[in-house]
Amino acid sequence: MDWTTKQFIWLDWVVLAIGITGVIWFVYHTIQKDKRRMKGADSQDYLFGKGEPWYIIGAAIFAANIGSEHLVGLAGTGAKDGVGMAHWEMQGWMILILGWLFVPFYQLLSNKLGKIITMPDFLKYRYTKRTGSWLSIITLIAYILTKVSVTAFTGGIFFEYLLGLPFWYGALGLIVITAVFTVFGGMKGVMTMSAIQTPILIIGSFLVLFLGLSTLGHGSITEGWSNMMTYCNGLHNGYGTTHMFHWNAGDPMYHQYPGFAVFLGASIIGFWYWCTDQHIVQRVLGQTRGEDNATVMKRARRGTIAAGYFKLLPVFMFLIPGMIAIALSNDPSSGITMDITNQHDTDGAFAMMVKNILPVGVKGFVTIGFICALVTSLAAFFNSCATLFTEDFYKPMRKGMSESHYVLVGRMATVVVVILGLLWLPVMMNMGNLYSYLQGIQSLLAPTMAAVFALGIFSKKITPKAGEWGLIGGFLVGMLRLITNVITNSGETVMQGTLWTGTAWFWQTNWLVFECWLLVFVVVFMITVSIFTPAPSKEQVEAITFTGDYRKQIRESWGVWDIVATLGVIVLCAAFYCYFW
Repeated sequence: MDWTTKQFIWLDWVVLAIGITGVIWFVYHTIQKDKRRMKGADSQDYLFGKGEPWYIIGAAIFAANIGSEHLVGLAGTGAKDGVGMAHWEMQGWMILILGWLFVPFYQLLSNKLGKIITMPDFLKYRYTKRTGSWLSIITLIAYILTKVSVTAFTGGIFFEYLLGLPFWYGALGLIVITAVFTVFGGMKGVMTMSAIQTPILIIGSFLVLFLGLSTLGHGSITEGWSNMMTYCNGLHNGYGTTHMFHWNAGDPMYHQYPGFAVFLGASIIGFWYWCTDQHIVQRVLGQTRGEDNATVMKRARRGTIAAGYFKLLPVFMFLIPGMIAIALSNDPSSGITMDITNQHDTDGAFAMMVKNILPVGVKGFVTIGFICALVTSLAAFFNSCATLFTEDFYKPMRKGMSESHYVLVGRMATVVVVILGLLWLPVMMNMGNLYSYLQGIQSLLAPTMAAVFALGIFSKKITPKAGEWGLIGGFLVGMLRLITNVITNSGETVMQGTLWTGTAWFWQTNWLVFECWLLVFVVVFMITVSIFTPAPSKEQVEAITFTGDYRKQIRESWGVWDIVATLGVIVLCAAFYCYFW
């Protein structure tokens, strides 16, 4: 047997089949054991999970973030643009803000309401009921149009390049398998599979990294790194793809990621995603049950610190292997062929690395982790949608129903999301570059979410109507920009006619610059509305005020090692920026 073959052979299929069977058995066994312990179904345990250890929380946050957009999009971007997109991944420091600042606020409100909150719950309490309902609607739309569809679409590309499956077989198969898993597994299943996939995913990706560097360096990892940096420095007309900031207008990447705006834009998206998005926050919300505040906060915070360290890894797990792949494509003996101008080629970078770099048997083992990552990421989106629908729409309308009834409704909502995601897939396939589409959508949603949540927590003077109108107004402006992006091919096509006279600034402004200005607009708009509308009630203000007793509980929840571990994340992020500046 040729152990270095560049094909996915029978032994890899055997390893893959045995591994997947083992994962299914372990997840099923864990769920059944948990059900016996709970003595029946409970909708909040199904949707949120309960009392997981800090390292499981950290793994779940990390796993929820890692999806096929990383396996395909991040690696493909690494091949095409190098570390230019690393700003969106080097955000372990942003997850710390969730654990140190936002979790205590969310828990305080949970205690006041006597239940685990969703993000719409927070806005309903701080602002108005309509504000929370609008957030639910916006979130569900965003999940269906981006999260579910993007994960399925890029999953199809990954399976196409790795296993040779037709695109639609991989995409549809992933959605169907994930839907079944989500319906029967719930959050406990997601958390369990997260714990399984994380070590496999990390080990497998680093095998790809180091073996790829060794191949590029003819047996030497350090020489491989040097060869990769040298090759990538010569790309893009000699401006290179090994730096995170692009200051020269002649740099081909300057017009996409101009100067410091790339850091600001990535931070706005990061703040929304890591601190206020239901998909991520749900991983820690379920830990606010049945114990004293200090214990809960300690476990949740340490989980986010662990996730902060995990978040340092994707650049090395996916983006750098993409850079290695483009360098290896210059060597015909590597088996990797890639045209940097062909987006479909670069999107297949990571799958080609797995297929051509890893030895027989290891390919199958590593693919187990990747399939788990795809299913877990997509399942997390499905579960979050079920949570939003059940908690924010159905329960208020149908109070007093049995817990098993609410679980069933959550499962039915999952099925609906699956169907909508499938219907959207053909539309998405005709909308150009996938990763740019995804980031573009996020840049239009994030500023409004960031402004509404930040002002709601940090300011006692922002009025309920300001939050409601700010959320609606910012969302509508963002969607108007999206429409112009579709019409003008993201500003590349000039719109003629008197209707468009004087509006070029709106549809031609760089997407990151527009994102920053949208944040400023929403903040100013909310402050202006607050001047002319009634102030928040005493209860709403108290929800964002730390009492002396609560500050004491927070102080008792952390120690020296929490501080040391937190500083470690910050130092490592800073070191990466210094190296790739």
